Amino acid sequence: MQSTQGDLVWFLPWWLVIGILVGLVIGVFIAAVFAVGFRLFPDERREPTAGGENRKRSEIRSYLRTIGEEFVENREVAGGPVEFYLPDRDVAITFDARAFFRIDATDTHAVLVEHEMPGVHLGRRLPFETPTLSSGSGTDDATMAAFAVLGLPPGADEAEIKAAYREKVKHVHPDQGGDRESFERVRNAYATARTHAGGEGAEAVPASA
Repeated sequence: MQSTQGDLVWFLPWWLVIGILVGLVIGVFIAAVFAVGFRLFPDERREPTAGGENRKRSEIRSYLRTIGEEFVENREVAGGPVEFYLPDRDVAITFDARAFFRIDATDTHAVLVEHEMPGVHLGRRLPFETPTLSSGSGTDDATMAAFAVLGLPPGADEAEIKAAYREKVKHVHPDQGGDRESFERVRNAYATARTHAGGEGAEAVPASA
């Protein structure tokens, strides 16, 4: 008799069971709606994509090599990794504002690079004198930026420029999941770089690889 009473105590009424099941179904439905909406309408305020970060890394890597500055990538500084570290200068270059403020409180000089900043503008923020790339080489900032977008050093030949363009456009073409702005940026960089490399310029810029 006592066991029967205990079973009755733990037995849930049918209306409560139905309520729990309905609540679970509604919760799953709402989660599915949010998941589908997030994929169809992504938040443009999110952190830069991996492709964007790789492009920024390529631009900075090209710039540092151009000015002959030794660097190390993904170095641990002040308790966390930074994208670039200049060991001879004790300078940390990061894309993360939190890392910037953490490092800025130490003796290491911190440089924050925003997502939209061209890599060739890094020299303006470095705490030491950098070469003026437009002097002597005939390469202005716009041309430097064009080569940096393609991930090439200034003076690359036309074959290298075409190969770099074809590789870049695979990732930024709207038909391949890229966006129109990035695609046009790569196309313009290709046209500028070809002109600097001595191309005739009469050849139309290809729309795709």
